[in-house]
Amino acid sequence: QVQLAESGGDKVQPGGSLRLSCAASRPTSDYYAIGWFRRAPGKEREGIACISAPNGDTYYADSVKGRFTASRDNADNTIYLQMNSLKPEDTAVYYCAAHWPLYGNRCLNTWATGTDFGSWGQGTQVTVSS
Repeated sequence: QVQLAESGGDKVQPGGSLRLSCAASRPTSDYYAIGWFRRAPGKEREGIACISAPNGDTYYADSVKGRFTASRDNADNTIYLQMNSLKPEDTAVYYCAAHWPLYGNRCLNTWATGTDFGSWGQGTQVTVSS
C-alpha cells in the first residue's frame, strides 16, 4: 500500500492562504483516488476534498467549496491542497489518504466518510488565528 506524508501546515492569519502537500511513496496518478480530511479539536473527522485518478475530477465539502482546491502533480507523486480565504474554523490537523485498491481509482459517493481510504498520512497542523 502506498505511504503518504503531509507537509505545509503553519499558523496563518484569517484571510490568508496555505498550500498543503501530500507526498506519495509511489505513483498515484493512475491507481489511487486521494482524499483530504481534517480533524479539529473536539470534533469529528471531516472529509473536505477528494481527487480521482486518472482524470483528476475533484469533489469538495460545502464548508470549503470555492476556497480550497485539490490538485495532483503526477511528475513528482504529490497531491496538493491550496487553501485560500482561511477562517479560524479551518483550524485543524489535516490528513491525506489513499483509496483502498479494491475501491478503484475514482472518488465514490461515500468519500467524505473516510471509510474508502486505507492509507493515511501522519497529519499536518493548520492554525488560523490573528
